[in-house]
Amino acid sequence: MSDDENLSIYDEIEIEDMTFDEALQMYHYPCPCGDRFQIQLDDLRDEEDIAVCPSCSLMIRVIFDLDDLPKPPPSGDSGSQIPIAAREHRE
Repeated sequence: MSDDENLSIYDEIEIEDMTFDEALQMYHYPCPCGDRFQIQLDDLRDEEDIAVCPSCSLMIRVIFDLDDLPKPPPSGDSGSQIPIAAREHRE
């Protein structure tokens, strides 16, 4: 992560201090501008550690351990998708 050395990081925050939105699969943390820093769970799993605020230029470094992240759903799980049968249209 040598690119991170050129970034201006506002703060370093432990992931335990952030809020996890399970529906969006995203971690949030309050930003001084009034909005929230955010980072996707998949980005953390890819070892990205910079959360950004969508309203201002501030960024924070998220301190976390990969083993402590929520586990991904099993690969065989279809989630909330329900298979349906297609009907043949006849005229």
